[in-house]
Amino acid sequence: MTASNAEPTLLLAQENTTAHLQYDLQHEVRDVFEVHSAATSGSKTPAFEFHGRLLVAPDVALTTLEERFRPFGYTPFLHRKNETDLLSAIPGIAEAGRQRVWINVVLAIATLFTTMLAGAQLAGANVLRHPVSILEGLPFALTLMVILGSHELGHYFMGRWHKVRVTLPYFIPVPAFLGTFGAFIQMRSPIRNRAQLFDVGFAGPIVGFVVALPLLIIGLLLPPVGSPYLRVGDSLLTGFLSELLRPEFVGRGYGLNPVALAAYFGILLTGVNLLPAGQLDGGHIAYAIFGRAARPLGFAVIVGLLVMGTLFWRGWYLWAGLIFLTGLRHPSPLDEITPVDTARRIIGIGAFVLLLLTFIPVPN
Repeated sequence: MTASNAEPTLLLAQENTTAHLQYDLQHEVRDVFEVHSAATSGSKTPAFEFHGRLLVAPDVALTTLEERFRPFGYTPFLHRKNETDLLSAIPGIAEAGRQRVWINVVLAIATLFTTMLAGAQLAGANVLRHPVSILEGLPFALTLMVILGSHELGHYFMGRWHKVRVTLPYFIPVPAFLGTFGAFIQMRSPIRNRAQLFDVGFAGPIVGFVVALPLLIIGLLLPPVGSPYLRVGDSLLTGFLSELLRPEFVGRGYGLNPVALAAYFGILLTGVNLLPAGQLDGGHIAYAIFGRAARPLGFAVIVGLLVMGTLFWRGWYLWAGLIFLTGLRHPSPLDEITPVDTARRIIGIGAFVLLLLTFIPVPN
């Protein structure tokens, strides 16, 4: 009998606590947000959503509410639906934490080894019989890691510029083919607005491309090193450069030099990353420009990759699966209401042009 009476009492106390918390938060927003209605979700740590109208500019409201919500352990999010402003109070606050840099260093060293191994194999070396021949893969490894590293450092420094807490790059070593699945950084604090999301998303591909392009040109100009040819497809850009600089190698791939081969893969990854889907850089750019309306683009990209996998190259099945598994729902910035400016929209068109120039339909 005692147990049966305890549960309703506990629920009542919990409801009272939630009601008081909602009242306190609603009181804190009174001069920046006019509340018309409110909704609650969750029980132990409830989230609140206030429907109404902003009384000040979104950036001013966000700065004010961040400070006021912090003592309660909540983070504000601003968005808009059907001409109604929505203010969400989500439990939790992003706290600064120490990064274990040794993990980044170990992964970078491991990736240098696996990419050297991949480069040596692509050069035709027998590493098992002659272990020292792994050094033949050093030009390939350094070129590829410089391109991947510069891409991620573009994200990193742009994030730091916007005072977003980000980690140093984590390289992903893989003992097969290229020797790596690339690299990534982690964001330790939420993106503040769509302009920041655009800048951080675009910085990686453009920096990586600026580094990869001259390396590709240098690689095409360097003499062959006696490696077997690896047949690869071309993007508009790589096809143009190979026709211009090495017409005798057109159609025979970039086995002519490991620097050119690594830069080719750097260009390939730039094109794939600019696809407007999910957690790819192109997905961040599309979300920054179009908001939640960008989600259908992600579905279209997956369908397109599946079709291309059927018609051209089966590797696109893997990319479609990775995009789907990493999620098509994009994390919302704190201020989803304020649109990006005209300059960023124009740069967004430039990102689309860069996608067209660097995307390789049939990498082989």
